[in-house]
Amino acid sequence: MRVLITGAAGFLGSHLCDRFIAEGHTVVGMDNLITGSMDNIAHLYGHDQFSFIKHNVSQYIYVPGPLDAVLHFASPASPNDYLEHPIPTLKVGSLGTHNTLGLAKQKGARFLLASTSEVYGDPKVNPQPESYWGHVNPIGPRGVYDEAKRFAEAITMAYHRYHGLETRIVRIFNTYGPRMRLNDGRAVPNFIYQALTNQPITVYGRGQQTRAYQYYSDLIEGIYRLLLSEEPMPVNIGNPDMEMSVMELAEMMVRLANSDSEIVCIEPTDDRIVDDPQVRRPDITRARTILGWEPRVSVEEGLTQTINYFRQRI
Repeated sequence: MRVLITGAAGFLGSHLCDRFIAEGHTVVGMDNLITGSMDNIAHLYGHDQFSFIKHNVSQYIYVPGPLDAVLHFASPASPNDYLEHPIPTLKVGSLGTHNTLGLAKQKGARFLLASTSEVYGDPKVNPQPESYWGHVNPIGPRGVYDEAKRFAEAITMAYHRYHGLETRIVRIFNTYGPRMRLNDGRAVPNFIYQALTNQPITVYGRGQQTRAYQYYSDLIEGIYRLLLSEEPMPVNIGNPDMEMSVMELAEMMVRLANSDSEIVCIEPTDDRIVDDPQVRRPDITRARTILGWEPRVSVEEGLTQTINYFRQRI
């Protein structure tokens, strides 16, 4: 296949480029580098199966030649990023999704949308199945990301139903691994940096909110299987066995990094924890049934690999 991956210079987009090239496909990467980094794809430069276009997908997209698939992964994804770039976040979820869907329709390509567990908001159901409609504040500070992704899902399904476009939607739960940015703002890179530099590990609130963490390689495998499947409805990809509180994650990080850091609880004065979900755990029954997919990497194994990656970069 020849595939377009938007957000190709980001954490997940760059790993997707690697996977598709490893499978023998040709990849056109696209990114405007608002949060992505060319360092993530530097190893692909000069590769016969890879080309890169610097472009903002919220504007008209032109890609010469045929495409067999379009994977839309362009978007700020951490609270730090989408609170700093609220309008671009809304645009890439709406205009960017519209443009990439239009390109897929023009090329006769299959389309895969990177959605998120944030479409469930601060859920009243745990674990969250794909049938749960969510509990989202549309006008809160996190709404710029949550509602952008909810709109993206809606327009993707409209293209599927009205135009007959082959579409896939992956709802991604908390994922970590190499190529995350140290200043990403999410718990895993924050805690790793603080632990490796023996700074206090800062936990927001009391640290009782839970997340279910998965290693990037498990997610990439699920995405690849979903694209090749015949399933048009959303599919959760996450690790339900790895739900833990943020405090438990901080304690584990201190141990795995062999750190002298103390753990301190703070109350941010900005909007980072407004409407912060109190629980997050995927129901992956559909992924197991439809894709034959299971997470394989334990949180300790994945965090150890990620700590080693960051240790070399600090």
